[in-house]
Amino acid sequence: MARPGLRRRSLLTVLAAWAGAISPGRPLAAGAAAPFPSRAVRVVVPYSVGVGPDVVVRSVAERLALQWNQPVVVDNKPGASGIVAFGEVRQVAADGHTLFLADTATLVVNPLLHASLPYDPVRDLIPLTLLFRATFVLWVGGASRFRGIAELLDAARRAPGSVSYATLGNGHASHVAVETLARAAGVRMLHVPFKDAGAMLAAVIASEVDFTAIGIHTVAGLMASGRLRPLAVAAKTRLASHLEIATLAEAGAPPVEMHPWAALVTVAGTPAPVVAQLQRDIAAALATPEVRGRADQAGFEITPSTPEALRERMRSDLVLYTPLIDEGRIARL
Repeated sequence: MARPGLRRRSLLTVLAAWAGAISPGRPLAAGAAAPFPSRAVRVVVPYSVGVGPDVVVRSVAERLALQWNQPVVVDNKPGASGIVAFGEVRQVAADGHTLFLADTATLVVNPLLHASLPYDPVRDLIPLTLLFRATFVLWVGGASRFRGIAELLDAARRAPGSVSYATLGNGHASHVAVETLARAAGVRMLHVPFKDAGAMLAAVIASEVDFTAIGIHTVAGLMASGRLRPLAVAAKTRLASHLEIATLAEAGAPPVEMHPWAALVTVAGTPAPVVAQLQRDIAAALATPEVRGRADQAGFEITPSTPEALRERMRSDLVLYTPLIDEGRIARL
């Protein structure tokens, strides 16, 4: 039976749990230590084969397999914002041989949106490290009526709901990001969800929907052909590869940062020595030129971290996104 969602708990209770109530794992009994890994390791990925996060995880898996002299198998289980993949968390052995690719949705947004989930990110998971982050750019069609983000926000202020934006679904990283901007700007805009990126981008190109938020590598060809036009990058600084694109602050909008991220976690109860080895070995893999180069090609920045830094990322996102749900900007499911 699914447990009540985290949104039923008080915010302070959740923050306290993430601050330190998560056990790093059971210590191994004296004399019971065994080499890790002793068999193939599986990495469950809530994305389809070939998309950006999957590409990066596969490069990490290749490096870990070389370090461990054991197969590291990527198991893709896309669907339902990671709920399908994470539904099996409590069914696997807590021995470090199953890892999960987690993201903002699985660790923060899903618990806020759903009355019940088949997993609890506080009780069922152990944070290992952040893996990478992307940076969203706001895009309009090449023939859009909007020439800049300030003009778009002014239109939204004059007529609430008249400006529309496209995402890949309720609670998707782009949905959360745009509503964070809208809240900071004091505007209400119309959310138009799509099931796939192709249809979403086609609607923006045709100006059937006013804008979207997505990483630049995904739409580089559309930008080069003029079918999509960037309004601003949602970061503190401009993209090194596209210095011509202003930041939100430079373009006259609230300085909201939109950095969807991903992390690796394992199952709660995993022995502490195994957790420590996982953290060390994953950090070593992330430091290799091969992994960093693959991530850069996919449009991601490698961002290894301590488990504490990952928990802090979760806590800060929880504080940022809770008002979006409480104010009805993102609907509970």
